[in-house]
Amino acid sequence: MSQSSAHLPRRTFAIISHPDAGKTTLTEKFLLYGGAIALAGSVTARKEQRSTASDWMELEKQRGISISSTVLQFDYHGYRVNLLDTPGHKDFSEDTYRVLTAVDAAVMVIDAGKGIEPQTRKLFEVCRRRGVPIFTFMNKCDRPTKDPIALLDELESVLGIGAFPVNWPFGNGPEFRGVYDRLEKKLHLFERTKGGMREAPVQVMGLDDPGLVSRIDADVYRQGRDELEMLEGAGAEFDRVRILAGEITPVYFGSAANNFGVELLLNGFLEHSADPGARRSGERIIEPKDPVFSGFVFKIQANMDPKHRDRIAFIRVVSGRFEREMSVVHVQSGKKIRLSSAQKLFGQERETVEEGEAGDVIGIIGHDILQIGDTLSEDRTIRFDEIPQFPPEVFAYLTNPQPGNSKKYRLGVDQLLKEGVVQQMEIGVGQVKTPILAAVGPLQFEVVQYRLKSEYGAESRLEKARWQHVRWWRKNGAPEGWMPDLLSDSTHGVDAAGRAVIFFSDEWSIRNFQKRLPEVELSTLPFA
Repeated sequence: MSQSSAHLPRRTFAIISHPDAGKTTLTEKFLLYGGAIALAGSVTARKEQRSTASDWMELEKQRGISISSTVLQFDYHGYRVNLLDTPGHKDFSEDTYRVLTAVDAAVMVIDAGKGIEPQTRKLFEVCRRRGVPIFTFMNKCDRPTKDPIALLDELESVLGIGAFPVNWPFGNGPEFRGVYDRLEKKLHLFERTKGGMREAPVQVMGLDDPGLVSRIDADVYRQGRDELEMLEGAGAEFDRVRILAGEITPVYFGSAANNFGVELLLNGFLEHSADPGARRSGERIIEPKDPVFSGFVFKIQANMDPKHRDRIAFIRVVSGRFEREMSVVHVQSGKKIRLSSAQKLFGQERETVEEGEAGDVIGIIGHDILQIGDTLSEDRTIRFDEIPQFPPEVFAYLTNPQPGNSKKYRLGVDQLLKEGVVQQMEIGVGQVKTPILAAVGPLQFEVVQYRLKSEYGAESRLEKARWQHVRWWRKNGAPEGWMPDLLSDSTHGVDAAGRAVIFFSDEWSIRNFQKRLPEVELSTLPFA
């Protein structure tokens, strides 16, 4: 980090969307405009085009989807931008959830031809619960879209958030001609870029410019003017305070594939988004301006560099100032550790970083003691609240078919569990327990098997379990060692922290249990 950019204001955010809405494409275009890359790769790339910067894992390149969150950092127009690209596939909501604990804002990408889709809604609710401000990008306006007024109504009726369109589309699909910036009072004319690989040329005109007649069909122009008048008549005003409070979302229209509207979105987001926020440590609130360094681990990833087979912990700096070689307390163990191998991240690429401030994301290498949710601080009394979990929905048994290769198999499984790729629980009580993997979706199991083979040279065998649900349980006043009696449709077990759980075969078995034992409380997540 250069001295000139060390104190730039920070913007740390994630991009969320339903699969195929254009999240990875928009990520790549942000990097293009931010100068972090010279050429935007295509997700559906021809062979001569390079892979998307944020999709670094080999399986991602093969499948054309993001399955691991990635950290990308660049400087742009006086800001230091920390962009946390998240998995868009529905099976990877848990990794996305962890990433959303480390951001101060989010950009929500919506396919303007489809509107709000299930994954969009789910991730929006995660952001809302955390109070994360959301900026909306209506993508693919160069294709046939829903009526833009209907899209705004959908934001309000389905998501329950007010919408302020910062710019407004003129036409859509083949008749898409551009967007009108309502704050700057200028019309930005649409022009396709070859392959979407370079920055889009910008032509800006006023609505009353006489040259506009030859550029826009009369019907498109008239409809755009009428819709703008209707919006102005509604009387809604741009209000940054309400945006940061999560009450309204600024809405931008464009086409990420053609780089159109991307610069308007990026500039508007950086100007109006949130500064690095505070974080709760028990009853205390740790502010970014606090001079004491503190941060928390929100992600762990091994083997990002196949040459070194190392393990990197992603730290979100909450307060104070990070300096390489500084000593901090690993609060969970009470041990002091030296942060000597710190990295600035750009997908799979990295470089040594000397310093960082609140809002930055830093990669720390060489400390196996670090786990997801851990706190690092100069003050051992700071201990940030735990990162919430998503309840597992699928379960499977993983076994080693090659006993002679058990060392590699065990090493790989242990590392993937530390990364949180899947959860491991145990079925049974007392001394006899059987490990069982738990995940949000079945694709996570595919990733485990793929990475065991490609990164550790270990084969594995997966057997789907008959259990479909897991519940944590407790009973007030129960004597020590007491356990509820179960029928054949359920079984006892423990989670990774040793907390008691019950596995159920279906929803009926849960309802039947609650009917038989109403005094036992069940929860889809561990009790606080």
